[in-house]
Amino acid sequence: MIFITAKFRVRPEHADEWPEITAEFTRATRAEPGCLWFDWSRSLDDPNEYVLVEAFRDADAGAAHVQSEHFKQAQQTLPRYLQETPRIINTTIPQDDWSPLTEMAVPEQG
Repeated sequence: MIFITAKFRVRPEHADEWPEITAEFTRATRAEPGCLWFDWSRSLDDPNEYVLVEAFRDADAGAAHVQSEHFKQAQQTLPRYLQETPRIINTTIPQDDWSPLTEMAVPEQG
């Protein structure tokens, strides 16, 4: 899978509305057949920073994402709300879902 984490520093005056600003883009991306997940989180240390964790089935699904109309639209509309260019980590890993964090395993309750 293609695994991507990106940090978006949003202008302070738009930080609270970021989930609404990105809602259409998020919905459209999650509907892509090759999207495994596309999840936003807000930083606990910086209220103007959002972290996007996304994954796509394979390179073809990743390519389809960046070639989609909703991605092109986001390229045009989202930068005006940002303080700086987002930072990204993009890698391919040989799995298709999250693995358990066994070092913090929770005993089964029964």
